[in-house]
Order: sequence, then structure tokens, then C-alpha cells
Amino acid sequence: MMGMLLVGIYVFVLAIFVGFEVINKVPSTLHTPLMSGANAISGITIVGALQAATTADVTVSNVLGALAIALATINVVGGYLVSDRMLRMFGEKR
Repeated sequence: MMGMLLVGIYVFVLAIFVGFEVINKVPSTLHTPLMSGANAISGITIVGALQAATTADVTVSNVLGALAIALATINVVGGYLVSDRMLRMFGEKR
């Protein structure tokens, strides 16, 4: 049990470092399009969280699933708004 926890922590810390390095290598002009696309991927998180929170029992997975649904929904809506605003910047002037 303790070994699995250490492996999980190790993978989490490595993911933080790799994510930080990848994000720092992206030019600032590409941040908005990439982030709006990444936010849309949160729709997959919503589907997975819905599956995790399907039972009526109050368990840790149900609570975390409900929290994931709320946060991923905020992320999807925010990504859509950012994408819409960015696309309106390049549209025709009225």
C-alpha cells in the first residue's frame, strides 16, 4: 500500500515538472488558442466524473466526482468564452 502511494506521488511530482517545462516552451502568442482547446478537453473529464458520481451512496468517489463535474464545467464554459472572444477579434468589423 505504501509503495503504491509513493509511486503515485512520484508520478504526480514528475507530471508537475514536465507540465511546467512544456508550458514555458510555448510562445505567448499560442497560449490562448492552446488553452481554449485544452479547456474543451475538460468535456471528457465531465463524462468520466458523471460515471464516478452515478450511485446514490455518499462516498469519496461521488463527492470527488461532483467536484470534478463542477470544476470541469466551469473550465469548459470559460474555454468556450475565451475561444469565442478570440474568434470575434479576427472577424469582420461592423
